[in-house]
Amino acid sequence: MALQETSPPESAGPPAAPAGAPAPAAALDPGDRGRLLAGAHHDPHGLLGAHPVPGGVVFRALRPFARSVAVRIDGESHELASEGDGLFSAVLPLTAVPEYTLLVAYDGDPAETHDPYRFLPALGDLDLHLIREGRHEQLWKALGAEPTTHQGVTGTRFAVWAPNARGVRVTGDFSCWDGTAFPMRSLGSSGVWELFLPGVGEGARYKYEITSRHGGRFLKSDPMARRTEVPPATASIVTASHYKWRDAKWLKQRGKVSLHEAPFSVYEVHLPSWRPGLTYRQLADELPAYVRDLGFTHVELMPVTEHPFGGSWGYQVTGFYAPTSRLGTPDDFKYLVDALHRAGIGVIMDWVPAHFPKDDWALARFDGDPLYEPGDDRRAEHPDWGTYEFDLGRTEVRNFLVANAVYWCEEFHIDGLRVDAVASMLYLDYSRDSGGWSPNVFGGREDLDAMRFLQEMNATVYRRVPGVVTIAEESTAWDGVTRPTDSGGLGFGFKWNMGWMHDSLEYIGKEPVHRRYHHNEMTFSMVYAYSENYVLPISHDEVVHGKQALVSKMPGDWWQRRANHRAYLAFMWAHPGKQLLFMGQEFAQGDEWSVDRGPDWWLLDPAYGAQADHRGVRDLVRDLNTVYRDTPALWRLDTDPAGFRWVVGDAAEDNVFAFLRLDSDGSPLLAVCNFSPVVRHGYRLGVPDTGSAWTETLNTDSLVYGGSDVLNPGPIEAEDGCVTITLPPLATVWLTPAAG
Repeated sequence: MALQETSPPESAGPPAAPAGAPAPAAALDPGDRGRLLAGAHHDPHGLLGAHPVPGGVVFRALRPFARSVAVRIDGESHELASEGDGLFSAVLPLTAVPEYTLLVAYDGDPAETHDPYRFLPALGDLDLHLIREGRHEQLWKALGAEPTTHQGVTGTRFAVWAPNARGVRVTGDFSCWDGTAFPMRSLGSSGVWELFLPGVGEGARYKYEITSRHGGRFLKSDPMARRTEVPPATASIVTASHYKWRDAKWLKQRGKVSLHEAPFSVYEVHLPSWRPGLTYRQLADELPAYVRDLGFTHVELMPVTEHPFGGSWGYQVTGFYAPTSRLGTPDDFKYLVDALHRAGIGVIMDWVPAHFPKDDWALARFDGDPLYEPGDDRRAEHPDWGTYEFDLGRTEVRNFLVANAVYWCEEFHIDGLRVDAVASMLYLDYSRDSGGWSPNVFGGREDLDAMRFLQEMNATVYRRVPGVVTIAEESTAWDGVTRPTDSGGLGFGFKWNMGWMHDSLEYIGKEPVHRRYHHNEMTFSMVYAYSENYVLPISHDEVVHGKQALVSKMPGDWWQRRANHRAYLAFMWAHPGKQLLFMGQEFAQGDEWSVDRGPDWWLLDPAYGAQADHRGVRDLVRDLNTVYRDTPALWRLDTDPAGFRWVVGDAAEDNVFAFLRLDSDGSPLLAVCNFSPVVRHGYRLGVPDTGSAWTETLNTDSLVYGGSDVLNPGPIEAEDGCVTITLPPLATVWLTPAAG
């Protein structure tokens, strides 16, 4: 490590007297020596470095494999004697500890370096207090590897929470992956171990070598690492951000209007497979333009946090504070978020606090004992995924996750978090057989720790980062998911409407002749539509593992499947709630999503004339988003029952649904869905008195979308409170009052 130019450290004290000849140092206590060399000492700074002793100052350094070690004081070198096992020491006749450096020789000439063991802790008492209390909301600034200037010297401060460890050492490419020379000190009862290493800077790869209280020794990546090696390599990397954001305009307007009363249509993306092989910066050249062209207001990124197995799609996370290095650096990811913001597109990120994998180099049994996971094996094991669950009753673990949610919103300007697998967190008996779980203190099955954690996370994120939104993937009828925390709710902004998704897909997958018997599956969602604030999700989970792509779920021949697909999307966009659509479904890709191949973009290539079918569906999605954004009736009262009214909800024999969406001033949009393959002429529907004729705003049967072009041209006059229209086959029609 190279010597850094310094001013005298704050702890140097008064000038020392000139040094005389070195004298032998007293031998270390055998127990201290043994623990130090074994990486099991809690206070290596008490043994190494420089300390006043009778007769002067003792200098002791631990440099395994060094040929010689000397201290340099005021330009004069003083050799330290070898004590064996890489220890070197001597006593110099000084009256105080001076400013000094070390001269360390291995095979060649001596290299001058600062001694890590002459520095005070780089963490303050407030940081340690907040960590103990579980209230450090910017935990990433206290723990992990932080390039910094400490006592006038540049280097990296390493800090890790490992309360059960007997000792922790830092190792990396700067020490040839031998951690012997760099044991860390324990900072009291906080469970935090800390060491400042001069000369170590950005790009250095590192891990922690932990000695457990059981005597085992193993390497662990940093739970707080902000950058990692590209998998399957597992080292953490020292990093600092140098990115200059250019999205001030976006951030300024972001929170001015609540998303509950604004357009909110989401394009879900798996970044590694959207355009396989592209980096974050290359994606920034293509993704914002594509999403903006289609009119989506937001993208939702499947997990971008570091994960060892790409086949998990990012849902088995080992690096909660690091964007996956597969696509670039953390600053590269910021560049992508910035590009989306400058294109007017919000960024929601999948966040996975429900579980983590058991890889032995990561969080599992981090310091040799259950730490991030519960100590009870029945509670620790997640039965569905072969992973561990977090111990949400432990303050430091809860802090790790709450700060992580804040981290992505503050450091990466993320606009929202979609929280994965909330139901698996909320229930103690989730996927567990009788006897495989213990009830809470009230005898119930609710996980009270998880509930408190989710409330704290939501309250903290909304307080610290105004304008963001949190969205729960919660598949049960838990009461109050989107109710504010001060009213006893979990505090999410939105919840995925899994009931609507399952029921509507069940209906649309039936042959039209059978749909009359399932009519209620399309109307039942309105019974509970305002019990929570909902997002309507057609996500990646619905188009993999044999479930088929959306268009392939539809019955009939190819024309009918596409017609059903188009009609269903327009029904979805008109239904109360926000919309989410997974990539590939916007152009009716027929094959299931493949994480290796991604969307079948060739279907949109104009060179394939027969594929105009797919371009027509994509054009429909663009028009759906355009009309949606321009029509407040479709979003202003999404969470208010006053924004919806059935016109025809019981026409099971016709497979017809008709309903009004209303703006706060009463401005209506009439949505009519004909899920039968026959044209229905002269269909009479009651409408409000608007004082003007109605016009067809959108028709999914239009020829430009690949339909049969059964349209309702021209203004449609209302008579006796009704309009009479033609319903195209397998189509949805939107009508609005004519301008003026």
